[in-house]
Amino acid sequence: MDLNRATTFVKVVESGGFTRAAETLGLPPSSVSRSVAKLEEDLGITLLERTTRKVALTDAGRAYFERARDALAGLEEANALALDAAREVHGLVRVAVPLDFAAKLGTLFARFAHAHPRIRLEVTFTNSGAELVGDVVDLALANGKLPDSSLVARRLGNAVNQIYAAPAYLAERGTPRVLADLAKHDGVVMRAIAGEARWELIGPKGIEHVDIPARLVGDHIQLVIDATLAGLGIAQLPTFFAEPHVAAGALRLLLPKYSAEAPLHVLTHASRHLPRRVALVRDFLTEGLSSSCKAHGALK
Repeated sequence: MDLNRATTFVKVVESGGFTRAAETLGLPPSSVSRSVAKLEEDLGITLLERTTRKVALTDAGRAYFERARDALAGLEEANALALDAAREVHGLVRVAVPLDFAAKLGTLFARFAHAHPRIRLEVTFTNSGAELVGDVVDLALANGKLPDSSLVARRLGNAVNQIYAAPAYLAERGTPRVLADLAKHDGVVMRAIAGEARWELIGPKGIEHVDIPARLVGDHIQLVIDATLAGLGIAQLPTFFAEPHVAAGALRLLLPKYSAEAPLHVLTHASRHLPRRVALVRDFLTEGLSSSCKAHGALK
């Protein structure tokens, strides 16, 4: 079977006629017509009903078209994958990352860039990354419940937040012993309503809530970390950010039986052919974040 004839037939159907298919393929209409006629002769069936105005698929032609179109698309994908694997990976990869990870990924992305010097990275910090995959970015990290979509999600685990404060703050204001004590303290938070942040935490009694007055509200995690280190108040921080400061004595973990958890995913588009450069970034983030977070107890 001549694949060129099958390709020509598919193009005629998709274009709606021999003349448009010929324009797309850069061939004379007579060559396109002869190619389809030869295909019908090889198959021993009529694929197209020809009239002076248009062409229409026969039942056999419709069945052949649907299978041929899928087969040719698969062959095109195989060619793209083979070429992608044969040459050095290069190009731009656009990544969306939650604001909570802003202070974490610079070193990780630098390691990737050194390992793959021909891949360029463009990073956007947003908590709406799932909405951007496919149109604005190639892949996204998403923290929390995912919206219903056709995206391919690879779960890394559960990102864990716990409660921390600087020793200087605790020396001045005292150390909270039970969850309700937090309402008497100042909070350094990323979101607040009417001057208060409502924290939902998992503890010995299951899910519990506490409202903490917001001394400082900032939508960037590094601001929250720096202000907490400076003794401004109590903060709920991702454990992989906080634990190195705890080890250095700059922060203390409070109420260790309480935590907030959210699933962490890396998202890519559902297309059958994922460019190798995008797959490399996805796999690097998966390995780097999973191992890093697990090392600090941040993934379960």
